[in-house]
Amino acid sequence: MSEEVGVIYVGNKPVSSYVLAAVTQFTAGAKKVVLKARGRAISRAVDAAELVRRFLGDKVKYEKIEIGSEKVGEPGKERTVSTIEIVLAKAE
Repeated sequence: MSEEVGVIYVGNKPVSSYVLAAVTQFTAGAKKVVLKARGRAISRAVDAAELVRRFLGDKVKYEKIEIGSEKVGEPGKERTVSTIEIVLAKAE
């Protein structure tokens, strides 16, 4: 059972870019789209996920939302950055 999963890394582009990317993945046949972000891009990922859900209506639902943190930087100068992973799935 191989599921089509699209992964979108959210950065500094406008929210509309990520919404378009997610909608494009769904129309191309993806069963799931994962929005991944960390740090300040987290709010952009949440906005994009909510807009995709509104745009596609009942066709898409939140499957899973995971939050966490990871260490970035050189050893000794490491800092902790928050992360989020939002999984949007086509409603059956």
